[in-house]
Amino acid sequence: MIKRRKTRAVKVGSVIIGGDAPVSVQTMTNTDTSDVVATVRQIKQVTKVGCDLVRVAVPDMAAAKALGQIKAQIDIPLIADIHYDYRLALEAIKQGIDKLRINPGNIGSADRVKAVVTASKAARVPIRIGVNMGSLEKPLLKRYGRTARAMVHSALRHIKILEKYGFKDTIVALKASDVERTVQAYRLLAEKVDYPFHVGVTEAGTVFAGTIKSSIGIGSLLLDGIGDTIRVSLTGSLVKEVAVGREILRSLNLRRDGVSITSCPTCGRSTFDVEKIANSLESKLQYVKKPLHLAVMGCVVNGPGEAAEADLGITGTKNQVVIFKKGKVYKKVAHSQAEDFLVAEIRKLL
Repeated sequence: MIKRRKTRAVKVGSVIIGGDAPVSVQTMTNTDTSDVVATVRQIKQVTKVGCDLVRVAVPDMAAAKALGQIKAQIDIPLIADIHYDYRLALEAIKQGIDKLRINPGNIGSADRVKAVVTASKAARVPIRIGVNMGSLEKPLLKRYGRTARAMVHSALRHIKILEKYGFKDTIVALKASDVERTVQAYRLLAEKVDYPFHVGVTEAGTVFAGTIKSSIGIGSLLLDGIGDTIRVSLTGSLVKEVAVGREILRSLNLRRDGVSITSCPTCGRSTFDVEKIANSLESKLQYVKKPLHLAVMGCVVNGPGEAAEADLGITGTKNQVVIFKKGKVYKKVAHSQAEDFLVAEIRKLL
């Protein structure tokens, strides 16, 4: 069992980040936030596949003023992503957002920072400090270069600014676009503070490459017990970001909700289309929240053994497939009937 790092708990709307709370999954919309209809539609899509929190870009006042309308129509906490203009942060808080993503050092003078922190405290809105390798302060780059150490110093600087005003409902993110520096940075900062961490590899790439980089980076940290909320950053579908994030957590037994499919890579012994059935089930069941373990195996060598640990399993033989329930043979059906029969049996379990 993974022993998670002890952190303070921070309440973000209906979700707790840190403490003993489960690791949550979040994503960020790519719509124009001032387009309320499009933004709400996208948030509802990711909510269906299990997104716990969602972040939206707030580049201008039109976007900031749209936040209240968006929040009124969604069912998960709303995070406002803001840079440079403290007035946008104040308006976002006024609109009822659940969390701010800012860097205190880039929104202006001490008075402006104090205004944002004061408003956040009054509204009980936590702040996520987001440090990215691509936007580090020039003095830190000059002193430390583009290193994990530079990111940690940047985060500590921003943390101290918030602590100066007595603010501790803080979540911290340290992201680089490569796995090694990302992991190093989180490990270094974990030794220095007890704030919860938002973990991810930023700008990880396409769905294929980004999934691999994110799985290695996020997975390595989670195995260390580091990470309280995660975002998989992919150039592609937000639904896939959420799906990959949830699968990372399921693979580490940090979450058990939703459908988990064990399927074999197939070999010369396979007697039916494992790939087709596994992919079809994954697509059809992506909205299921109930914990369910399925096994789709191509032959009788490993099939019965894998099916023994699944709620429902299917194993191929030469002329038919065998359906297992909790490791026991339940039914034998023709190859052509396998998928439809399996789907019908799954529905009975839901």
